[in-house]
Amino acid sequence: EILPIPNIFQYRYTPIYYCHVIKVYSEDNTSRAVEVPSDITARDICQLFILKNHCIDDHSWTLFEQIPHLSIERTIEDHESVMEVQSGWGMDSNCCLYFRKNYAKYEFFKKPLDFFPEHMVSISSETNGIMNHSQLIQTFLSSSSCPEIHGFLHAKEHGRKSWKKFYFVLRRSGLYFSNKGTSKEPRHLQFIAEFSDSDVYTLLSAKKVYGAPTDYGFCVKASKSNSARDLKLLCADDEQTRTCWVTAMRLFKYGMQLYQNFVQPYQKQKSSPMRSISENSLVAMDFSGHKSRVIENPSEALSVAVEEGLSWRRKSCHRLSSHGSPSTSLSSMSSIAIHVAQPWFHSKLSRDEAQKLITQQGLIDGVFLVRDSQSNPRTFVLSLCHTQKIKHFQIVPVEENSELFYSLDDGHTRFTDLLQLVEFYQLNRGVLPCKLKHHCARITL
Repeated sequence: EILPIPNIFQYRYTPIYYCHVIKVYSEDNTSRAVEVPSDITARDICQLFILKNHCIDDHSWTLFEQIPHLSIERTIEDHESVMEVQSGWGMDSNCCLYFRKNYAKYEFFKKPLDFFPEHMVSISSETNGIMNHSQLIQTFLSSSSCPEIHGFLHAKEHGRKSWKKFYFVLRRSGLYFSNKGTSKEPRHLQFIAEFSDSDVYTLLSAKKVYGAPTDYGFCVKASKSNSARDLKLLCADDEQTRTCWVTAMRLFKYGMQLYQNFVQPYQKQKSSPMRSISENSLVAMDFSGHKSRVIENPSEALSVAVEEGLSWRRKSCHRLSSHGSPSTSLSSMSSIAIHVAQPWFHSKLSRDEAQKLITQQGLIDGVFLVRDSQSNPRTFVLSLCHTQKIKHFQIVPVEENSELFYSLDDGHTRFTDLLQLVEFYQLNRGVLPCKLKHHCARITL
């Protein structure tokens, strides 16, 4: 009789991850090649570059897929496999990955009513047409509810250069257009695309490349196709309309996974708290007494800020003038040195380039940058996004008693340097339509 051999050996299966080399670009077109495992996600890539470049992790860093020969790009969702994305590019493709900020990536979870205008959304009759922020998001995330996005869009006719306006309807089952006005009857709705194997992209040059009637173009592209003939090209009349359609398509495709992507970084923060910087952490403080106190009155905050700035300026100028140089000119020089080193300052940036940069990093309230004025070399410009529109405010230098100040309101409110000006408007709206919340940052990889 053959006795069974006792199992004295224990085998442990260790999965093998093959490494790949990928190249990632930044907005200034510098690039960096890194070796990564085959199962790496977009969030993993972002975390890698945040660490390598010593960036502040404010959960807005994003990986983008850009397809230059089609002039389109999209946000790669945090949970997506980067290798799977690249597998659809093809051998001779010029597609690339970009690492940059996208403040609007999950903003619709915070302010959904800003992203989904009431006239574009239809919901089930159970809510009686009354929607708050929480109910609207739950409607999109729940598989049992049936939200619907509808409205007019321009569509590129297949095989033709012309664009035609149709009434479109977006449902969980896919995108449809009506061949009879605004009718939603099944016999009048024609199927365009579904999203299980497709992604939504924005057009980078809708007018120039595709002859679209506006620059607010987007498209639906099958995951495994890189041919312009297979794109479902669409165009909205304004940015808010395009944002609504693109956001809804992302929600319909990924649903609850998007919400998990949104909350995951905050859950990690609770388990291992880290110091973060946000507009909520900026508080005006008074340290002149025995105990520190929060300054809640904006007028008092301004006067204290100006006095501290003047005190700092006098000390700075005194130190510099001790070397025998005129204090006024050195004051100007030190002022220049201060703002040039700030991440929100972008020097010789044109108006169009500023608008492009803010658009790329997210059209939400408070995204801003400061740049040199092209029309007046002595002044600066604050470019700020509000209600998905970019506005430009001139920062004017004001001289008084041989001292230089900067102002946004013709000298009524004055600041000793641009850094003080920006910090004040991060705390107070003042003459601006909203506070400065998110600065546009460029990094070199």
